[in-house]
Amino acid sequence: MVQFTPHLIPMVRGLLATVYATLRDPGLVREDLITIYTAFYRASPFIKVLPAGTYPQTKWACGTNLCYIGVEVDLRTNRVIVMSVTDNLIKGQAGQAIQCLNLMMGWEETLGLPKLSFYP
Repeated sequence: MVQFTPHLIPMVRGLLATVYATLRDPGLVREDLITIYTAFYRASPFIKVLPAGTYPQTKWACGTNLCYIGVEVDLRTNRVIVMSVTDNLIKGQAGQAIQCLNLMMGWEETLGLPKLSFYP
């Protein structure tokens, strides 16, 4: 069972989501999950898995096609907590369309998509 919490914050752009799920292996700790996530997304140029203890901020993704992911484990409840941020205007339908076109045409996946944030 997965619980998904999108956060509605009065800001111009950005999406912060918090996802909770029960761990199938109660022996896993945060570092294990970070290793698993990093390995899973190793070939995904727009996914950035953050180091232990670092949690994503929407300003990091502003103006980019990037998704930042932070992972935590709540040992009390045996739940994994995954926090992610994206720029909903670029990583949304527009950026997704360009990324899919690049893949369909055999072009570099990142072609024409920004990877540097507007935020100084």
